[in-house]
Amino acid sequence: MFRKIIAGTAVAGALSLGVAGMAATAGTAGAATPSSTTASKCAKLPALQAKVQKLEGKVNARVPKIEARETKLKNEGHTKLANALAKRVTAIQNRETKVNARLAKAQATCSSSSSSTATTSS
Repeated sequence: MFRKIIAGTAVAGALSLGVAGMAATAGTAGAATPSSTTASKCAKLPALQAKVQKLEGKVNARVPKIEARETKLKNEGHTKLANALAKRVTAIQNRETKVNARLAKAQATCSSSSSSTATTSS
């Protein structure tokens, strides 16, 4: 029985050191350079823009319906539900503003990085 405990401890120690060793080498070898990270993100930008435009279209089609329902609820005296819908519309619009700001920042970063690589490679 004592042999099994020692053997189990040895195996556990070897596995933990092996995992720690692999994690240490993966951390140093797997580090990407900032330029390659930016380039890969910029390569994905057109797909991201298309996705954002698709979702904005859905949101813009849905918001008037929600606002009409909000007005109907207010007219019927359901102010609590109407206020909840108004709060939801405001949250959607705020989120859309944040997404557009982040997209504009990404576009600016990609346009500046592409112009700097074009000038350095020429």
